[in-house]
Amino acid sequence: MARYIFVTGGVVSSLGKGLSSASLAYLLQSRGYRVRIRKLDPYLNVDPGTMSPFQHGEVYVTDDGAETDLDLGHYERFSGISAKKSDNITTGKIYSDVIKRERQGKYLGKTVQVIPHITNRIKEFIKSDITKEDFVICEIGGTVGDIESLPFLEAIRQFSNDIGRKKTLFMHLTLVPYMKASDEIKTKPTQHSVKELRSIGIQPDIIICRSERSIPLDQRKKISLFCNVAIEDVIETVDVKTIYEAPISFNKEKLDERVLKYFNIKSKKKVDLEPWKKITNLVLKTKDKVNIAVIGKYVELKDAYKSLDEALTHGGIANNLKVNLVRLESDYLKPSEINNKLSDVSGILIPGGFGKRGTEGKISAINFARKHKIPFLGICFGMQMAIIEFARNELKIKNATSSEFGSSKASVVGLMNEWLKDGKLVKGTDQNLGGTMRLGSYEARLKKDTKISNIYKSLRIKERHRHRYEVNINFKKDFENKGMIFSGLSPDNRLPETIELKDHPWFIGVQFHPEFKSRPLEPHPLFSSFIKAAKNKSIK
Repeated sequence: MARYIFVTGGVVSSLGKGLSSASLAYLLQSRGYRVRIRKLDPYLNVDPGTMSPFQHGEVYVTDDGAETDLDLGHYERFSGISAKKSDNITTGKIYSDVIKRERQGKYLGKTVQVIPHITNRIKEFIKSDITKEDFVICEIGGTVGDIESLPFLEAIRQFSNDIGRKKTLFMHLTLVPYMKASDEIKTKPTQHSVKELRSIGIQPDIIICRSERSIPLDQRKKISLFCNVAIEDVIETVDVKTIYEAPISFNKEKLDERVLKYFNIKSKKKVDLEPWKKITNLVLKTKDKVNIAVIGKYVELKDAYKSLDEALTHGGIANNLKVNLVRLESDYLKPSEINNKLSDVSGILIPGGFGKRGTEGKISAINFARKHKIPFLGICFGMQMAIIEFARNELKIKNATSSEFGSSKASVVGLMNEWLKDGKLVKGTDQNLGGTMRLGSYEARLKKDTKISNIYKSLRIKERHRHRYEVNINFKKDFENKGMIFSGLSPDNRLPETIELKDHPWFIGVQFHPEFKSRPLEPHPLFSSFIKAAKNKSIK
């Protein structure tokens, strides 16, 4: 039977529960155990798909088409385990399922209540789709004390009683602040957070203390005493210079050893941290760098493009250099300023997005990249903007646009009416926004002897999608006559998947999101090639 580790957070949000969970997963895997990680989110949205990136950060997409929390990206990048729909649940989904069952008469006339019906559904999710895993790590979103989190905390308390304390471990992540005025580390917030957790029946077994500086032994003893945990189970995590240090830091603090000791099991293998040490050393010490412009609507919030930022860093790792991101807000990127703002960059990337706002700035930047032979990568919406730019300036369709921005007779990008998924016809819509896009992993067929097929070293690829608008295939011949190659298509040849230019050193657009499949230990070939091209440009 699987052992369950529940990760909660206290004091403040954004302490790094996702990164802690992902690091622990890698360490347990490295010791020879099979691990699964999942996220329980307390917000009422069914999923983050309709939420603004300013509210929630990026929407991470799984192979099987789930729109999920960005922490699942951390899980995948650190553990290498592909997440599934069954690895992310929200309050909205829980309540939706329970109400649906009530309407179907599944509760036999009983009054439907938070306890036991909501908590039972949460417990069903926790143990669902678990087969041969040795450990299941469940991160509880939000902060202890939030009213939204209460049903989840009550559910994991019940779950622990149901399967036995010897099969469950509670790990609580808190903030231990440093007060500069008094030059002191303060443990009181942690004490209060644990008190709040204990008041609902959960005693943490391990406390992870996030701090900007090392916690003195006396303060650790104080936390041990007042929070009722062994001193060895008070784990400090001092702010690291790069997230790739996290597995090394947690191993140094013996987090994985304490988890195995708690469950009274031994390590099957010795932990291998050499890959992380190599990457950390490269990221922190390499002096060579390349400037990459990322032009989007949400660049003010780093989490909005979290997977993209990481994938670019991975591309730098593959080329032994640092990637310096020049973030430009597309809303304020005027044509007259393009030359000045992009003069020092060696690569330009336009990420995914929705809506008309900021599109003219993106189109101007693409035109600059095309004319000045600067390596360019357009992802999803970025590829569509490249199509519009080329149509306007090379095909001379002056009003070329996307039907996403309104009705037009020159929509070179339009709403998908239908597409194939696993041999079945799926119909598109723009009426109900949640979960109605082309989501998840789809196959693409690449044209032989094109730049993209040479990068992938394959003529068939599978990548993750998240979009409802598509490049109009009816313009394919017009584009190709002017030098733009439709180098990748869906298996039925109806949906353009990749484009590239003949007379450009590196100009590629992809309708999918390759950033979701890039890993620090296995950089995505598209990003590796893009950064290499940018490196060559900077040398020239």
